[in-house]
Amino acid sequence: MELSEAIAELDALEAAGLAAFREAGSPEAVEAARIEYLGQKQGKIKAAQQRLKQVEPSARKDYGQRFNAVKTALEAAWESAKARVDRPAAASGLDVTLPGTPRPRLGHRHPLTQTADELIDLFGRLGFGVARGPEVEDVFHNFEALNIPPAHPARDPADNFYLSDGALLRSQTSTIQIRVMERQPPPVRIVAIGRVYRPDAVDPTHSFMFHQIEGLMVDRGVTMAHLKSTLRLFAEGYLGTDVKIRFRPSFFPFTEPSVEVDMLWHGGDRWVEMGGAGMVDPDVLRAVGYDPEEVTGFAFGLGVERLCMRKHGIDDIRLFTTNDVRFLSQF
Repeated sequence: MELSEAIAELDALEAAGLAAFREAGSPEAVEAARIEYLGQKQGKIKAAQQRLKQVEPSARKDYGQRFNAVKTALEAAWESAKARVDRPAAASGLDVTLPGTPRPRLGHRHPLTQTADELIDLFGRLGFGVARGPEVEDVFHNFEALNIPPAHPARDPADNFYLSDGALLRSQTSTIQIRVMERQPPPVRIVAIGRVYRPDAVDPTHSFMFHQIEGLMVDRGVTMAHLKSTLRLFAEGYLGTDVKIRFRPSFFPFTEPSVEVDMLWHGGDRWVEMGGAGMVDPDVLRAVGYDPEEVTGFAFGLGVERLCMRKHGIDDIRLFTTNDVRFLSQF
C-alpha cells in the first residue's frame, strides 16, 4: 500500500471519528461510537493499526506517527464526549445542592490484557502483524505440521486435553503460525497470541490454562542474527535498556537449531528463562508448501503470564484467576 493512500485513510478515519463523537448526544451513543472506532476487537483504529504491515517498510515510521496522532485525537474526543453527556441536565425542580449518589467504582482491564496489548504494541513497532486462531485444534495443526511425530511424548494423552471427536484444545499457539503460512505466501511477519491448554497441576508457577505469544518471520535470507536482534529489541522495550539476553542450546521438533531464551535485567544476578526460539525446521516449511531452499525463518514463543509476573514482581500465577479486587486494583 502506498504511504499517501494509507495516510489518506487515516485522515478520513480521524474526520469520521471526530464527527461521530461530536454528534453523540447520549451515553449510549458515545459508547457506540467508542466501540466502532476505539473497540479492542473490531474497532476501526485497531484495523488501521493492523494495516501497518501492508505499508512499505520504509514508510512505516511515517505511518506510525500519523496513526498515533489519530488515535490520540479520537481518544481525546471520546473523553470530551463522555464529559459532555455526563453533565447533569438543568431540569425544572432539580435541586443540585442535594447530596449525590456516590459514583460506582469503575473497573479496568485485567493485568494480562494490559500485558498482551503492550506486547502487541511493541512487536507492532517492529513490523509484526497480529494473528489469532481457534483454541480447538486438529492433530495436523497441533502436531503433524509442527514436525511432532506420532510417537513423540508431546502427543501423550496425559499431556493434552483431547476431545471425543479426535480434536484437542491447542497446547501451543504455534498452530496459528501454521494456519497463517497455509494461506499466505512469504514474506510472513506475525505474532500469534492466545490461550493454550495443558493438564498441569496448578501451583504458584503452573496452570492448566495460560497465554502465549509467538513470533514468526519467514523470508529470503532470514538468519539467527535476525532472531537475536528482534528479541533484544523487544526485551529492551518491555523490560528496560539495561536488559541482557542469552541463548542456550535446546531442542524443539519445529525449530532447528533451537535455543532457550534467558533474560537478566535491573542489575539482577539471576537469569530467568523467558521462552524458546529457533530457526524454523525445513520440514515445517514443507508442510505448509514453502520451499526451504528459497526461504528461511525464525520463530519464538514467550509466556504472557511469565512476562507479566516478572515485570511486576508477582509470585503466584493463581492470582490472575481468583478475581481478588485487592490484587487487580493495583494495575
